[in-house]
Amino acid sequence: MRRFFARIKPIWKLVVLIFLILLTFSYAMFQGGFVSWFLFYSFLPFALYSLALALYKVKNIELQREFVKTEFNAGEKLKVKIQLKRPSSFPLFYMIMEDRISDELGHSTQKNIAKTFIYPHFRRNLEFEYEIEKLPRGEHHFSGIEIRLGDPLGLIEKQFHFPTEDDKIVVYPSYEDIIYRTMDNHYEQGMTASKERVQRDTSMAIGIREYQPGDRFSWINWKATAKRNDIMTKEFEQRKSHDVFICMDCAPEKRFEAIVSFSASLVRAILRKGAQVGFLSSSEDRVAIPIRSGETHQQQIFYHLAKVKDKCPVKLDLVLEGEGFAAWQNATLILVTAQLTKRLVEKAGYYSSKKGVITIFLIKEEKEAASAEELSLKAEAQARGIQVVMVHDGRFSEAFSGVTRG
Repeated sequence: MRRFFARIKPIWKLVVLIFLILLTFSYAMFQGGFVSWFLFYSFLPFALYSLALALYKVKNIELQREFVKTEFNAGEKLKVKIQLKRPSSFPLFYMIMEDRISDELGHSTQKNIAKTFIYPHFRRNLEFEYEIEKLPRGEHHFSGIEIRLGDPLGLIEKQFHFPTEDDKIVVYPSYEDIIYRTMDNHYEQGMTASKERVQRDTSMAIGIREYQPGDRFSWINWKATAKRNDIMTKEFEQRKSHDVFICMDCAPEKRFEAIVSFSASLVRAILRKGAQVGFLSSSEDRVAIPIRSGETHQQQIFYHLAKVKDKCPVKLDLVLEGEGFAAWQNATLILVTAQLTKRLVEKAGYYSSKKGVITIFLIKEEKEAASAEELSLKAEAQARGIQVVMVHDGRFSEAFSGVTRG
């Protein structure tokens, strides 16, 4: 029923407009005199403009949305400019222009910030600018632009939706500068860390293997490549594996943004150290990124972190239970979570007994203290050879400061 009334509303308003014109004309004809004809001629220009606006068709209007850039970090400012060009100079009394943005982006801003009221009159070129403060993490889409026109009497209103190209921006998680140090030996007071840059021992080749992204050009074995007709690289002896595999908790959690931000900071720090890193998250879909290095690899992980949401139906211990540890068998395993549970400690202890170094980074709010249960579970984890590090939001640089904070 509402759709029916919405469809007949323009026709009904046009009928009312024509009726008012005929009514004032009839009044002037039958009443006569200066007042009645003055009333008719005073109303006639507004009525004729409303009638012309009712017949006005928006054709060949060009709309363009411009961004300074399309990639941002969370918390940055977005400036959007919309340019409108129309082919004719038909006078428009007013125009309401609204940019259609994603719900996540709209909820983070002030209401109606992407809407403006313009008096175009005879102008053919119009511009509209607005800013969005503190962009939230995510991939945000701009679907189209809506325009509403009207007459001074409020009798005729027209609304048009102009679909634009699916413009989008990607807002990567914010990160902090962290100095990553490998964690080898654990003590009650903290941990020891190696400050040496991770690198392979290229003085002795122990074999050959197929080329993998990230391998250096100088590692190619040209003789083996020619024989096998495939790019082969030298396999070097590594004194010790410094590869890292990060598993991020995606269960619903109020500190999830801090979890994502710390994970991004950690990935960036590990890659800048020269080590390789892999990544695993299980939200709506399971995403496993293999252990690699390089800027392209970091961009791949950051793009995933920009879109990931806390919609995992199970807790982190069940996620680990469904994973085999072969994927990170030769790598240090890091778990990033905000919920330290007994089952998680037990599962991490099982993997620790199989392969070695496992660290759990427990994310807390800026001034949040550890509970008695968490301190007890932390002591139990250390007894199993698992390092538990309390990390507070806004103080990520203290994660590898050398002292475990509780």
